[in-house]
Amino acid sequence: MKMESVVQTKDLCKTYAGKNAVNHVNINISRGDIYGFIGENGAGKTTFMRMLCGLAAPTGGTMRLFESTDLEKQRKRIGAAIENPAIYPAMTAEQNLEVYRLLMSIPGKNIVPELLDFVGLNNAGRKKTRDFSLGMKQRLMIAVAMIGNPDLLILDEPMNGLDPMGIKELRDLLLKLNKEKKLTIVLSSHILDELSRMATCYGVIHKGDLIDEFSSQELERRCRRNIKIVVDNPDKAEHLLRTAVSTNFNIMADGAIVLYDHLDEAARINRMLVSNGLSVSVLASGEQNLEGYFMDLMGGKK
Repeated sequence: MKMESVVQTKDLCKTYAGKNAVNHVNINISRGDIYGFIGENGAGKTTFMRMLCGLAAPTGGTMRLFESTDLEKQRKRIGAAIENPAIYPAMTAEQNLEVYRLLMSIPGKNIVPELLDFVGLNNAGRKKTRDFSLGMKQRLMIAVAMIGNPDLLILDEPMNGLDPMGIKELRDLLLKLNKEKKLTIVLSSHILDELSRMATCYGVIHKGDLIDEFSSQELERRCRRNIKIVVDNPDKAEHLLRTAVSTNFNIMADGAIVLYDHLDEAARINRMLVSNGLSVSVLASGEQNLEGYFMDLMGGKK
């Protein structure tokens, strides 16, 4: 059964001072996804998220939200926390949420205690938000983003500055939102190990270009046990491997070859490559996580 598309962009661009912050990006995010957006600082993640929310106007390309081009109407179904949304330091969590409820003309005061309970701030009482820990502030910002009962939640670096316990609590909260509220979530993070514990799919952006997109299942396939091979002529090595060893390998952006079978035949593979005139600088067994995969990917882009 085809899942509803929540975000769909085609050749989406944003130019600042003649430079492409986002360059012809095509992304499709389906209902129920937790989409992990990965990239270095300045890669274009925040700019892309701002365009989704209507905080920045695209320079070119098109966008559909919930399979509609009526973006103004569909953005009412989005909740977002981008670039530290304002909270009032002299107010309690409950007072902050009540202000946002009134600003958004949302009926029913009962939504405020329900949200505080859901994000784990129901015991904050009369404590002012200026005295909150960073983790408590992040929870409050998510509650603010949830005040309109959105179908899509967009979070820009929500784990920044959190200690390990705060990160775990935030991860548990996002998984709970995704499961119990059926929320589609788009989030960026530099803490890739944590991101890999939540995301169902990923997009990698580099200097405004979307350079890779894959599911969690594909990531698991790419990062399983392997032999990494680095030679002076990757094209020739690729041909030799295909004809004499296996076709079950990937070629990374930096030219490294990652082989996923014949793992106990490293010595034979090395002899075969060398006897065919190749210089082998790396031939090593191992396995990767998301961070290792990302670093390899970026290695070919620098």
